This record gives sequence, C-alpha cells and structure tokens, in this order.
Amino acid sequence: MLVREIVRDQGPLVVCRPQDTVQTAAVILHTKYIGALPVMDENNRLVGMFGERDIVRAFANRMPKIDTMLVSDLMAKNVITCKPDNTVLEAMALMKRHKIRHLPVSEDGKVVGIVSIRDTLDVLRQNAEENAAVMRDISIARG
Repeated sequence: MLVREIVRDQGPLVVCRPQDTVQTAAVILHTKYIGALPVMDENNRLVGMFGERDIVRAFANRMPKIDTMLVSDLMAKNVITCKPDNTVLEAMALMKRHKIRHLPVSEDGKVVGIVSIRDTLDVLRQNAEENAAVMRDISIARG
C-alpha cells in the first residue's frame, strides 16, 4: 500500500505556526485528537514538527513557563518527510530509523498529510486480517 492511500482520506491538514504558544498548540493537539503538528511558516513552508513528546520533554527538563513558550522554542527543526508514492513499509522504516512517530508527506514542496505510526500499524493489521481470511478460505476449500 502507498502512503497516498492513507493521506487521501485525512481531510484538511491541521498545522500550527512557529509563533504560536505551546499552550495554543497543545489545545489543537487535544481538540483534534492528534499527536503532532507540522509547523508552517507564513509562506506555508514546513519549518518544523511539534508534538506531545516536545511538551513532555519540556516538562521533564523543568523548563519555566512552558505554556507561554513559543512552538519554535520546542519544535523539531530537522524534519524527515516522505512522498505519497512511498510504501507504508518505507514510511515505517523512516520512522524507525529516525525514532519518530509522525511523518509529514510532502509532494512538490507542499505538505499534503501526516502519516503516524498508528496509521502504519492499522495497515499492517488490515493486511494480516486479509491474509488470514485468504488462508482460511484456502483451508476450507481443500477440506
């Protein structure tokens, strides 16, 4: 399965800006039930990723006034991306190699979606169920 098959049903991309406060971004994460946000500049270019782990890391490091800090203070700036034509297994390999759980999908310099580790696991589960059904049908047919 290709990454494009995951992102085509995601709806509008939810993003934040570098100048947003961490509290603003946290509210977006909470209300949209998502784990990470692409951070886009004023020209809608991807400049970072911000997620739950960034907030946890800030608290673990006892950073002062986390809620009023800016997203740009905590976001990951070296963003790993994939293409819509990558396979789900290629996306999983990128996530594993770079120890990330959310992967922006970029096409022609524009972010068109986000693939999460949960998305990839759902695909694997679905494939396993389909394979099990085929094997069951073969087993029944052979009697």
